[in-house]
Amino acid sequence: MSLTRDFTPFDSRNEGFGQPSRRNFSKSWGAEYLGDGEVLFRIWAPDLERLRVQIAGRNREMLPAGEGWFTLTTGGLEQGTPYRFVMPDGVVIADPASRAQAGGIDGPSLLVDATTYHWHMPDWSGHAWEEAVLYEVHIGTFTPEGTFRAAAERLREIASLGVTMLQIMPVNQFPGNRGWGYDGVLPYAPHHAYGEPDDMKAFVDAAHRHGLSVVLDVVYARLGPPGSLFHAYLPSFFDPDGATPSGPVINFGHRPVRQFFIENALYWLEEYNLDGLRLDAVDRIEDEASQMHVLWELAKRVQREVTGRRRHLVMDDHRNITHYLERNRAGKALLYDAGWNHDVRRAAQVIATGERARSAGTFAEEPVRKLARGLAEGFICQGEAGFDGEARGEPSGHLSPVAFVNFLQNHDQIGNRASGERLVSLADQRMLRVLTAILILSPQIPLLFMGEDYCETQGFHFFSDYEGELAKTVWDSRINEGAGFGGIPADGPNLETLLDPNAVEAFDRSKLHWDRARAPEGQLHRDRMRTLIAKRREHVVPGLLAVPPHSGRVLDTEEGVIAVDWRLADRLLQLRANLTASEEAAPPVSGTVIHVEPAEIAAGEILPGLSMVMAVSTD
Repeated sequence: MSLTRDFTPFDSRNEGFGQPSRRNFSKSWGAEYLGDGEVLFRIWAPDLERLRVQIAGRNREMLPAGEGWFTLTTGGLEQGTPYRFVMPDGVVIADPASRAQAGGIDGPSLLVDATTYHWHMPDWSGHAWEEAVLYEVHIGTFTPEGTFRAAAERLREIASLGVTMLQIMPVNQFPGNRGWGYDGVLPYAPHHAYGEPDDMKAFVDAAHRHGLSVVLDVVYARLGPPGSLFHAYLPSFFDPDGATPSGPVINFGHRPVRQFFIENALYWLEEYNLDGLRLDAVDRIEDEASQMHVLWELAKRVQREVTGRRRHLVMDDHRNITHYLERNRAGKALLYDAGWNHDVRRAAQVIATGERARSAGTFAEEPVRKLARGLAEGFICQGEAGFDGEARGEPSGHLSPVAFVNFLQNHDQIGNRASGERLVSLADQRMLRVLTAILILSPQIPLLFMGEDYCETQGFHFFSDYEGELAKTVWDSRINEGAGFGGIPADGPNLETLLDPNAVEAFDRSKLHWDRARAPEGQLHRDRMRTLIAKRREHVVPGLLAVPPHSGRVLDTEEGVIAVDWRLADRLLQLRANLTASEEAAPPVSGTVIHVEPAEIAAGEILPGLSMVMAVSTD
């Protein structure tokens, strides 16, 4: 893996670029260039009495620096020089804060001089959160090549939809060559299969060139799969008394451990010029004993240290808690801009498919009424018992609608199904168009999963590249996941039809079919999506700044009918939807009708089956 080749950013011949600039974030852990080929190596290993670093095949003794730190400063080193840390028993491991790897987590780390990449969009300030229309992407399956460079070549047509933000599934180094990325072992290193660090930076540069912000998915609730070398040689990194379904609990009580993850967030935002981060599964982060929870500290440091441009923090939290999402009087997020709203997705899944898989069990009864509550108030579960029988959530109606990211499908919901089907393969197409229009035109932040814009029929599967016992464990888990997310036949699972997640086929059968996007039917779907997003930008977004508390109100309707009014900053937004098969009455709307679905219906007080109307009136 060469890191010294001449690199030209994408679209560098086009006019409109600012003057090139360089970005570097100096972190506490790992290898840092000091200038003139001099490098400082640092690692926190309080459980070890001796530590060496192997540089270009030669072992060098590191010096204890107090409080568990080991350091070594040496000169004459070039970018791309391989290095590893040598344990007292002779085992070599990668740098936990490696910026790049030669061939995976078991290979050597590579020295990276972050200042060698010349950024060509230094004045990019990003999009306001109220403008966000998110598009979730997995780099490995977004294109046939599965690389940053190939993905950058597709950004123009994504931007042409009116999408404003890409949300990238985790890209840091994980085991093997294929995976979703949520099992990352080296949080600072882009995965070698996707390209070099400069390839990722050029991808971000290209996104900004096309007017797209980039939000990266990061995982701070766990570190790598069970059996990682770090668990054996850096045990103080983990809580010996805690465990999650995904492995040992991170011990955030140690300041160096907190630094490792908080600086990782700052590193991605600064060194890679990213516009935001989505923190995965924060409900599995255990740090209640600390004076300030790591999630609070991380958000405060990002606000304080990433200045001069917009930056956004989003959280994935199945607890439905609200204190991380509060706003000030001007509508500005105090900590996190938004949280993923799994409730709305689950209710919509029941409505669209009739399935009542375990994770959607809470929404099996009166799903339309519950969906209406989610659209008006954010979370559906606000203290009620969930599918597991335990109370979940807090009252959320006082929050701004933009504190919630809504979606009909995402990587999790599709990929954890038994056969990885998308909604387009499961739902009535008219119902799907109605639900899509509701998603885009409601005031919450909408998210699309890659391919949803042209109704991609290719599935998206769970895939990994494990070996041995871990591979067997993952394979065995697929039936349980299918039972939770859907797709297991009533007569039980058929093991012959389930894809082995470690087989290359599971990965290959998850790649987008771009020829469908360019076919007449795909273009028709994209035109519909483009129209919906344009209407959102014109009629909804202007009212989303400083929305008053309790802006959403559910009106009384017949069963199966949704009527929600939102009092936004300067306008009233009104939704009427009939999700039944027969005609139903709905409260009348006032103002201007901005969208009806299907297009040929009239916006009256009687709605045909499977239809919706959205209207807006300004103050």
